[in-house]
Amino acid sequence: MKNLFLVAFFCSIFSASFTSAIAQPSLKFINGVNFGNENISSPELISPALSPASTLFSVSKPIISFATEKCSKIQFKYALLLNKEVEAIVNLNLFGFIEEWWNTKYRYGGTSKKGIDCSAFTGLLMSCVYAVRMPRTAKQQYAETQRVNKEELTEGDLVFFNTKRGVSHVGAYLGDGYFVHASSSNGVTINNLDEEYYSKRYIGAGRVNFTSDNMSKL
Repeated sequence: MKNLFLVAFFCSIFSASFTSAIAQPSLKFINGVNFGNENISSPELISPALSPASTLFSVSKPIISFATEKCSKIQFKYALLLNKEVEAIVNLNLFGFIEEWWNTKYRYGGTSKKGIDCSAFTGLLMSCVYAVRMPRTAKQQYAETQRVNKEELTEGDLVFFNTKRGVSHVGAYLGDGYFVHASSSNGVTINNLDEEYYSKRYIGAGRVNFTSDNMSKL
């Protein structure tokens, strides 16, 4: 009887330890991903060694459920910023351009890394990424583009806002409500159309007409 009691005691300890080990999220953290002015850790998924017994337990899923071995730092950074899977960051020309200008301060009338305004930024983005030259001001860019419903926005469309009088601010749409722009307060950054400030000032969106005439302006 004493031996049976000891066996049961040690079995209970082993079972508790095993359950605790299985229940831990299988993540490790690797330092070194540069997010503008911040260094953060990037999670890399590690597959646990599964035994028949481990299938009896429910393992909680990590927030980021993709392996990062094959993705670039740019893909990883913008997947987090846009709340997307890393595989969804496919337009590397676009996100490489954004990364190049990321955090560049705002300057009215500016067109360089020393400072750039909203319409100069979108004009340069459209030229470098999509090979289309746009007019200089937000109001002119609004007139140059074709109106598109908010629900039908796609990557590369322009979004316009009334921050002063009429069309006075513009950004480039990235998907899922997110857009990149040269903000007067934060420089080149990403925001969402659902944020209160932008939702109240949103005027509409415009899609570039990729015609031969437009292309010939380059």
